[in-house]
Amino acid sequence: MSFVTCDLCDDNADIVSVVTGLHWFSYGGRAAFGGEIVTVKCFEDNSRVKEHLGTDGKGKVLVVDGGGSLRNALIGDMIAENAVKNGWDGVIIHGACRDVDELAKLDIGVLTLGCVPIKSVRRDEGQLNIDITFGGVTFRPGEYVYADNNGVITAPRALL
Repeated sequence: MSFVTCDLCDDNADIVSVVTGLHWFSYGGRAAFGGEIVTVKCFEDNSRVKEHLGTDGKGKVLVVDGGGSLRNALIGDMIAENAVKNGWDGVIIHGACRDVDELAKLDIGVLTLGCVPIKSVRRDEGQLNIDITFGGVTFRPGEYVYADNNGVITAPRALL
């Protein structure tokens, strides 16, 4: 998948929404990725993240509202390796990751607010496929998200 979010914005200004006010770090092996939105809402508990990335993700991006917490990682190398095996295009986490050197070797996009070496707590909590909002944008399951070094955008339909 080859695109630049700037061009997608220029060509689709009437329908795209742009995430603002957040500083993203790209840790995965893919600099640009996009696809159908699947959502998880959780706080310092990656149970639903792990569960969902263990399912078929072809053409999809998991968007996680982790409440912006940088205290516990919501994804690491083992969960990301499983996501690659299941065909996920990427993961965007309003929160933290870990194992960044290993994430960089994987063919998946991983955007987070930062990293921390502490693993997630596991309480088997979290919600799947609900509307989530951060950075001034509401991520709706079934819509589309695109991310690269310029930022993160969403659209109600596929742009590629």
